[in-house]
Amino acid sequence: MKLAIVTGASKGLGASIAKRMIKEGTGIISVSRTENPELTELAAEHEVFYGHYFCNLASSDEIESAFKEITALLQEKKTEALYVFNNASVISPIGTAGSLDHKALIQNVHVNLIAPFIISNILLSEALSDMTIVNITSGAAERPIQGWSAYCSTKAGVNMFTETAALEQQTAGTRHKIIAYSPGVMDTDMQGTIRSSAKEDFHDLKKFQAFKEKGMLRDTDTVADALIDLLLEKEIENGKVYHVNDLI
Repeated sequence: MKLAIVTGASKGLGASIAKRMIKEGTGIISVSRTENPELTELAAEHEVFYGHYFCNLASSDEIESAFKEITALLQEKKTEALYVFNNASVISPIGTAGSLDHKALIQNVHVNLIAPFIISNILLSEALSDMTIVNITSGAAERPIQGWSAYCSTKAGVNMFTETAALEQQTAGTRHKIIAYSPGVMDTDMQGTIRSSAKEDFHDLKKFQAFKEKGMLRDTDTVADALIDLLLEKEIENGKVYHVNDLI
């Protein structure tokens, strides 16, 4: 059985990834605070497995509890190939250093960086065969954006973790692949949060508002399709950070 674990699968890019994988005959394990009923229906229609695990990815205890159950499920299903999409992410706090809310800052680091670390660590420790881990990153990982110090920093950490963990797996001689995927600007709830920022908090506010006004935001299905096509049709390079603009 082929399975895919998708964090943040209830909406946005995560939902689009899950839908495409279901259509490809891959079962879905959804991990998020809310569930998407459409995925349940689609999985039933295509006769593939679907399971949802409620989890607050800002809590390491909840992650460990959920993935204890998930690893048991993977062993029960005798999974032959596993895809892991560390997709869930938060943009807040948006603001300049010196004015950041500490509670929001801690949540940002937990969801964007610590959660992918813990999830990958748990699954790699199980020595599952043929596992591909995809960490969703951002162009913000590669350049400073005023007002996004938390988001830029955590996504930069995701990139370095991807490169380092992939190198470790190669040295160990495993068959696991770990890559990062930068999806560009998409029409998501996160973009709505960005556009509603205060000008004094986010230097590029007008630029991002223009993305929406000029129809420059890609839909999440298009971005997900580019990623899944890469995984299913091409030989991926372990540790590489892939960018959607290079794939479409």
